[in-house]
Amino acid sequence: MFDSIRKYSKLVMVPMYGLIILAFVFGGVQGYRGIQSSADAVAKVGSHSITQAEWDAAQQEEVKRIRAAMPNADPKLLDSPEARYATLERLVREKVWQEAGNDAVRVITDARLAKEIEAIPAVAATRRADGSLDVEAYKQLLKNNGMEPAQFDARVRSELLLRQNEQALGRSAFATKAVADSALNAFFQRREVQLVYYKAADYLAAVKPTDAEVQAYYDSNKSRFQSAESADIEYVVLNLDAVKNSLTVNEAELKTYYEQNAQRLAAKEERKASHILIAAAKDAPADVRDQAKATAQALLGKARAKPESFADLARKNSQDSGSAETGGDLGYFAKGAMVKPFEDAAFALKKGEISEVVESDFGYHIIKLLDIKQAKQASFESVREKLEREYKNQQAQRKFAEVAEIFTNAVYEQGDSLKPVADKLKLEIKQAAGVLRKPPAQTADALSQPRVLEALFNADSIAKKQNTEAIEVAPNTLMAARVIRHVPVRALLLDEVRNQVRDKLAAEQATTLAKKAGEADLATWRAQSAQPKLPEALVISRDSAPNVSSLVLDAVLRADTATLPVWVGIDLAAQGYAIARVAQVLPRKEVDAKADKQDRAQFAQWLGSAEAEAYYQLLKVRYKVKITAPKPGAKPSLVAEAG
Repeated sequence: MFDSIRKYSKLVMVPMYGLIILAFVFGGVQGYRGIQSSADAVAKVGSHSITQAEWDAAQQEEVKRIRAAMPNADPKLLDSPEARYATLERLVREKVWQEAGNDAVRVITDARLAKEIEAIPAVAATRRADGSLDVEAYKQLLKNNGMEPAQFDARVRSELLLRQNEQALGRSAFATKAVADSALNAFFQRREVQLVYYKAADYLAAVKPTDAEVQAYYDSNKSRFQSAESADIEYVVLNLDAVKNSLTVNEAELKTYYEQNAQRLAAKEERKASHILIAAAKDAPADVRDQAKATAQALLGKARAKPESFADLARKNSQDSGSAETGGDLGYFAKGAMVKPFEDAAFALKKGEISEVVESDFGYHIIKLLDIKQAKQASFESVREKLEREYKNQQAQRKFAEVAEIFTNAVYEQGDSLKPVADKLKLEIKQAAGVLRKPPAQTADALSQPRVLEALFNADSIAKKQNTEAIEVAPNTLMAARVIRHVPVRALLLDEVRNQVRDKLAAEQATTLAKKAGEADLATWRAQSAQPKLPEALVISRDSAPNVSSLVLDAVLRADTATLPVWVGIDLAAQGYAIARVAQVLPRKEVDAKADKQDRAQFAQWLGSAEAEAYYQLLKVRYKVKITAPKPGAKPSLVAEAG
């Protein structure tokens, strides 16, 4: 139920920001506290200062982390003034909770620390098959991230302490039944409403923009009628396929690879068998399975007494519908094709032998081995093509890093052309016309990736027609591009966009007419005592409002219902206008005990989060928090300060 009301959560809580997430400890902000800098402090918590260097390093790591998780994220948004300031606020929050934890003398036990570390996915992946931690692999993992075990332990312990301090108050909060009922009943209150819509589209036929109006609208809105910035480019892509295509494999190398893999390439031994199955599900009662086994034992005696009658016995008695008609014949199969008990028994028999009764999850089998195809070594010629593909794949994987370095250096050192690197690495120079600086949403090709576009539309790339740097656009895939022709943004002439201008103006005029009609009716209906003829009433609430827009729902639920009925006018922006007549306020719909329990738990969590947030604001005053860095959008002289 609460999924439908996330957007309204501010009505019952203050959102919490900056919770410490253990999955980020490899690249968390905690590691930057030790950075020393002579730069001025950008924030202060008690006696502790947060330096510009600390802030810069934390922001760089945050951008790096988000880019790793979302490669297509726009770099400009990630490193915007707002994003940078959010990182600083997180650093401040972190220090505030750390100070509170120190004052409360909270500790993280070694057992808790070990449990949390082992739960981190990257660490859990170093476990052996028996579940024990591979200590050497764990140390190597930390080393790859520039840490030693003691350093990592300290970091995780600190992160846990911060999280524990921040969440301690929230977890201790509880809501009485009366408080929860009061809040939830109000939140899920239902309202009976009649809605009248004045759609802008319905008024389009009534508007006829004149040429003079079109000209005036164009003159006032030229910035809305511009050509998109674009470029014609050429580019080269280095990937594993390109590396493979550049490789040549001589016969001697291939034969050596063949000899090294001869056993793997050999045809597997296959066996042909028939069986009689007496079915019994693995979860069947013991007496049922015992009866099935007894039946199988009796049939085994008959089969061994007269082996040549095995096929007839299978046709008459086997409960395997797929093979009974063919006398139990299963054809040829290799290891891995049958369930293990059956396979073990079949591969232990000699040709013509009949097995003991074999138990499996399907029941009880009697197996007769009919034939054996011995493993056969594949000749070099018969597998040559497959071997060459495998060998090239392996060599390409090993060589990619080396070739990638050559590629990266070449596009930089010979920056005015892609031909040298293409010739050197046997790459195809591709072309693309009309690449947009701002491609349509949901465009997913490599040329629409933010990093590629940022490099292509860089001032130097445009002015000097220089190669971009080598850009990783996918795993084991690098791209470099070069602008051939740049088409800047320009204001389009009226003659080029006259129809578009006329349509936009007409839409705005229709919207204006719709709103005027709605406002006039609203004034009339409010003034008259008799109810006008309106559509059938609906009952809507925050968790159930089918075919009702969020604008309408918000307006209806915010309406003052002290006196009913109440009329509400709703501006739907470009869609027009709506009038709502709220006739009744209905109580919350009854829910079952399970849903009610979940709702109460969610409310308690929200209440706890709100209390934790309020306590954090008090802590900011206690520790005299001061942020000296200017907040984006604020006047330079303003300083964020608590206390």
